[in-house]
Amino acid sequence: MKTLYKFLTAGIMLIGAYGCKKELSAPPKNAKVEGNTILDQATSQIALNGAYYNFANANNISTDWQQHQILPAEFAGYLGYGFGASPSEDNMTEGSSGTFWNESYQALNSTNGVIKGVNELPDNKFTGNRKKEVIAEAKFIRAYAHFKLLSYYAEWYKIGSTQGVLLRDELSTLSNIQKKRSTVKESYDFIIADLNEAIANGPASNPNHYATKWAAMVLKMRVLMSRAGTGDYAEVITLADNIMQNSPYVLESSQQSLFHTVGLASKEVILGVKPQALQPTDPYSKTRQYYPGASSLFVAKGKLKDLYANDPRASWVIGTANANSQYSPNTFYFNKYNAQGTAPSALTETDYAMRLTEVYLLKAEAVVRSGGTLGTAKTLVHQIQEKAGITAVTNNFHYLAVEAANTPDALLLEIYKEISKSMVGEDGSEWMALLRFPLSVVTQQRPTITSQTQYIIPVPKSEFIYNPLFGEQNTGYSAN
Repeated sequence: MKTLYKFLTAGIMLIGAYGCKKELSAPPKNAKVEGNTILDQATSQIALNGAYYNFANANNISTDWQQHQILPAEFAGYLGYGFGASPSEDNMTEGSSGTFWNESYQALNSTNGVIKGVNELPDNKFTGNRKKEVIAEAKFIRAYAHFKLLSYYAEWYKIGSTQGVLLRDELSTLSNIQKKRSTVKESYDFIIADLNEAIANGPASNPNHYATKWAAMVLKMRVLMSRAGTGDYAEVITLADNIMQNSPYVLESSQQSLFHTVGLASKEVILGVKPQALQPTDPYSKTRQYYPGASSLFVAKGKLKDLYANDPRASWVIGTANANSQYSPNTFYFNKYNAQGTAPSALTETDYAMRLTEVYLLKAEAVVRSGGTLGTAKTLVHQIQEKAGITAVTNNFHYLAVEAANTPDALLLEIYKEISKSMVGEDGSEWMALLRFPLSVVTQQRPTITSQTQYIIPVPKSEFIYNPLFGEQNTGYSAN
């Protein structure tokens, strides 16, 4: 595999190349490449920091998380390119490769290094439960990376498909780099096994730019919603109840305040991505890509503006018309992360991987899909709407639409709309929520999608060159 060959010398051992301070954004301090750098608890933490560094897709200047915000939202039709439409906006996926492939396999390699090195150490090298916690945090990152690959490069929606993930469960070397992709079922089983361990042994508390057992529960909810097997919805509800009743997280009083004022200090954020120290000074920072436009400009499309019609969030999420509208008509500045015209800061450069809002909305969807009481699901949606200023007292259109949804199909559609309004441009929730509908509904909501082939993108062609054991390309795409 090109990615893994490329990083075989410098990337495989990123586990030993990070400073001792427990900081997700800590950049590599040197290029030392050793196989025996994990010697005790302190060096285990150094290695784990390296895994988090890769989870954040970081470099010396920035945490490059923006594609987590852009690509899924482009596929869903809500965000776009401000200097002319990109193929992704019309679900023309043949030429897509995304950035998730390289990013995920780098994270997998560093986490496998952590898991191997820590497992080989005697327990007396650690205090308390820290050995188990380090492994659990690493397995959370491994599960996250594998699930990202499953969601974008594998037929996750067909449990019987042979087109699953190329699972990496050990540090890559020249001797094991060639490997066949697993089936979809094997992929789900492996991911869930990692998450079960992360839930069982992960720390109950951590700074919210590090994983906890609660973050592992949220990720397992995502995985189960995609797998949608017998009992999966019931487990989603159980996991949601555990988080809502027993975790330290609470909904932020205002969605706008969370993004524009509070940031990672919010008690709602379960897992965030902390920016690098110098990131706001980067002339190509995420903030500048949203306004006024640096090397790129990413904007809200008319579809998103229409979704927010009569919604208080429109006033702070949707900005003025894109000044480059001659290239991208009916597009608007996307102000979710930074009020239009504000200077980049640590706040505007912060990214959000998991928030409590998602837990409420996934539970609502699972309640409906499992045949539960519609009123229970409506209450959960209303609790989220209230944080956006939408209540029964305001008699808002969106509140009334949820109340009027008296069939499962109608309520699922309202839940999807609320997921899109609450979670757009974060980590793909709006895209995956759309694809959980039958194809006929997906096409109705997104007419540019006419085949499940468009749910995913092709495996990079370099994979078939450097890893001839990989197997078949995704259905509908060419390996040549």
